[in-house]
Amino acid sequence: MVWRSRSVVDERLEFCRLAGLEGANVSALCRRFGISRQTGHVWLRRLAAGEPAEDKSRRPHASPRRSAADLEGAVLAIRDDHPAWGARKIARRLGDLGTAPPAASTVHAILSRNDRIGPRKGGMPALGRFEREAPNLLWQMDFKGRTQLVSGLWCHPLTIIDDHSRFAVGLEACADERMLTVRDRLEPILRRHGLPMAIYTDNGSPWGTGVPGQWTRLRVWLLKLGIDLIHATPYHPQARGKNERFHRSLKAEVFDFAALASHTQAQRAFDRWRDIYNHRRPHQGIAMAVPASRYRPTPRPFPERLPEPAYDSSEIVRRVGSTQGYVKFNGRLWRVPNAFKTEYLAIRPLQQDGLYGVFFGATQVAKIDLRTPD
Repeated sequence: MVWRSRSVVDERLEFCRLAGLEGANVSALCRRFGISRQTGHVWLRRLAAGEPAEDKSRRPHASPRRSAADLEGAVLAIRDDHPAWGARKIARRLGDLGTAPPAASTVHAILSRNDRIGPRKGGMPALGRFEREAPNLLWQMDFKGRTQLVSGLWCHPLTIIDDHSRFAVGLEACADERMLTVRDRLEPILRRHGLPMAIYTDNGSPWGTGVPGQWTRLRVWLLKLGIDLIHATPYHPQARGKNERFHRSLKAEVFDFAALASHTQAQRAFDRWRDIYNHRRPHQGIAMAVPASRYRPTPRPFPERLPEPAYDSSEIVRRVGSTQGYVKFNGRLWRVPNAFKTEYLAIRPLQQDGLYGVFFGATQVAKIDLRTPD
């Protein structure tokens, strides 16, 4: 498996960010990051002592007696750092930095008189919303769609966000949209953040179509990990509103302001922006809170060995061939999805005579009808 290389600074920052979330288990995070508890606490102490893992702004975090001129300068500084942010986000960020925030209308007036307001861009209307009750019950995963870099290469951003908190657990600069690429990028994310209960995708490649009986190797791999893959209803983009909104922010705040020439350069830009998005950028969909304030790592760790389904010794178990998706039963070959090649499946009787279900663990993946002619 190809792992994307991360610098020590990236690893330290990611660890400290996750360890600082409410309810985080520092010991579990140390195991996931492959460090000792002593090293983990050293990183946390250093960050708490003011030794950042990344370059920080030298502006004071709190200025209770800031003058009008100082306030205007602070507004413009945030706007210049984040040109796509509007007045409400800037006002909330001032409050997070310890300054009594002005009204959003005041921030807008400051931006207007300093020529920071450009022509309004058209955009998609707000899409319908639904939200899981807690973090990690559902992640949303999607490709933004390919974007051409200045070098002529194509970048396919893979985005993974937590449905409840809007926390971006993954943002990867991929060269293609193949299943192996997704799995190689997804596994380190699952090792760091733990396993969600389900992942929500659209109906394109490499997720599969969601049609009954349609399986992919990626879906089988997730099923072994205890992660359900849920497909969106076709032609209902409102169900993927969080993905669509995240993609628009990614375009407006990264691609529109950076001339990216390589996948490595794009990944560095993604990593910087993901940190801002998760920990600094107020989010309108969650009452202008930052996503990190609502997220915590899942307690379900990535297993040391990929689990395999367990079957009772009394069950009829067949191994699918390595070249075609068939199992042999009652003297005949029966079709099963090709995604289960080389896997072991159980054949169990259903309620009607002559009908059998083909199961991968507890999940039915095919049906056998002995009443049909050869």
